[in-house]
Amino acid sequence: MGTLTQARNTLARDGVDFTYPVAASTRIYAGGIVTLSTTGFARGGAAGGTKAVGIAAETADNSSGAAGAALVKVKRGVFGFNNSASADLIKLGDVGAPCYVVDDETVAKTDDDEARVVAGVVADVETLGSRTVVWVDFR
Repeated sequence: MGTLTQARNTLARDGVDFTYPVAASTRIYAGGIVTLSTTGFARGGAAGGTKAVGIAAETADNSSGAAGAALVKVKRGVFGFNNSASADLIKLGDVGAPCYVVDDETVAKTDDDEARVVAGVVADVETLGSRTVVWVDFR
């Protein structure tokens, strides 16, 4: 293909809603972090995923199915998650830095010697009552 010689009707997406096939024997809960395996199948949180793609918009149950037998709707954007603890605690000074998936509802400051995948970028850290919420940008 060469360069354009006339106007083009380019396909577009809003960049927020996506659908991925779910890994075999997997249940992904609504609101949890979704990761993709190296073969492109969705998993919940850190369960064998290699990259985070957003949060599950609804629960997807493929617990008794083959890989791809179910689909999960995923949303991208900025979402609030539990903060890790101790040395992995994310603070306001970490805004703009990557954070890492601990599980489907928790993020941490470090990759734990490359054992964790990047969740996204820390957008804010906020105390809501007795809980610290890390706002993660999945874009």
